[in-house]
Amino acid sequence: MTDDMKRLIPLAVAALLAASCGLKTATYSDDQVMPLAEGQTDSLTLSVSVEYPVKGAPDEALDRMTTGILSSVFDLEEEPGTVEETALRYEENLKDEYFNELEGSVPGEGRSWEDRINGYFSGKHKSLYSYMIEYYGFRGGAHGISTMTPVVFDGKTGAVVPEEDFFAEGYRTPVAALIRKHLPEALDNNEEMLSEIFEPDLVGPNGNYELTRDGATWYYQPYDIAPYYVGVISVTVPWSELAPYVRK
Repeated sequence: MTDDMKRLIPLAVAALLAASCGLKTATYSDDQVMPLAEGQTDSLTLSVSVEYPVKGAPDEALDRMTTGILSSVFDLEEEPGTVEETALRYEENLKDEYFNELEGSVPGEGRSWEDRINGYFSGKHKSLYSYMIEYYGFRGGAHGISTMTPVVFDGKTGAVVPEEDFFAEGYRTPVAALIRKHLPEALDNNEEMLSEIFEPDLVGPNGNYELTRDGATWYYQPYDIAPYYVGVISVTVPWSELAPYVRK
């Protein structure tokens, strides 16, 4: 199989149902390990997997959704190109950064980098689709950083749906109380982890929300509300409790 075939799985093979939500999708995928210098173990490990829609919504909505996915996955300010073009540009920029910064340095700790991105559709609520971006990055030091960032799309238009557009006016205070109510179960009632929460006021709607059949889930990255070792915290509030605060 050629490198190009590995990078972009053909639509005829890759098209499948996304998160049981009715969209047909394809997946761009690439995995590489590039040594910093010949004969050395220091290397850049790069893994990219990005699911994107190809059918199941109007063409304009599919294009807009794909643009939103690429902009979020690769943290772009400029308009993205095609899926493959955008991913390859990201990969080339990362390679340049790695080799320019570390080539010729003394072998040792911190000369190996990792960059792992996994983007996929994670849920559906009515005509809204949730997309999850899992990221792990290591640039030397004691540890890397892992994040989980959801994005909600309108399946009819392809537009990103911010949290404040989904919930009704005045939702923040009552929904924050619901999130705090469900925080203990999200941490398996672990008293040690619960005691590590920085401040109760930090636990509330933060824009990182996901919609699924069970309810809405809020994600808090390491250091957002607790120390690094607690990891990404996700708190789900069921629809039965959120119903009064959702826009009709």
